Amino acid sequence: MGLSEMKQRLAEIVLESSFRYREDPPFTLVSGRTSPYYFDCKPTTLNPEGMNLIGGILFEMLNDTDVTAAGGLTLGADPIANALSVISFQRGRPIRSFIVRKDVKEHGMKKAIEGDVQAGERVLIIDDVITTGGSTLTAIEQARRFGLIVERVIALIDRQEGGREAIIEKGSVNRVDAILTRTEIMDLYRERSPVSAV
Repeated sequence: MGLSEMKQRLAEIVLESSFRYREDPPFTLVSGRTSPYYFDCKPTTLNPEGMNLIGGILFEMLNDTDVTAAGGLTLGADPIANALSVISFQRGRPIRSFIVRKDVKEHGMKKAIEGDVQAGERVLIIDDVITTGGSTLTAIEQARRFGLIVERVIALIDRQEGGREAIIEKGSVNRVDAILTRTEIMDLYRERSPVSAV
């Protein structure tokens, strides 16, 4: 299965399991904004087929990089990073996964980053959904504080609400990509919905 076919099938799973559209009342997002669109990515990122597709797509997207590890803010990034790690091992170029804690432990090593990563490594920061970019920026900050070099950012879904631009500007990251965008999911939603749909 090629990259475009994998993305198409993943978009179908997202539409079936992780996307909701409702104008009245709209959904309230983490940022406090309201929106008729809502993505709950966990039913996709924790689905065996979804994980396999996500890992394969990310691996292809990282072909031209020397990234050695991938991770992001727990909980949304964890299954995505783990999917990439498993697929990358199976394909002979292992990319380790790591977790960025929301709160630093107050005991033991008091680590913000969990996983087999070392300062100086080039890493990918992952997020499930980019809206304002806040959680991604937190992950970037913690990774850099740990000594990791943030090579690029990839999200499963870009809601196309300014988050990508905020990450580039505030996070000083040259490349921010998404596997799928809200527009792509909405186009598929319209295609699969009755004529009266948005």
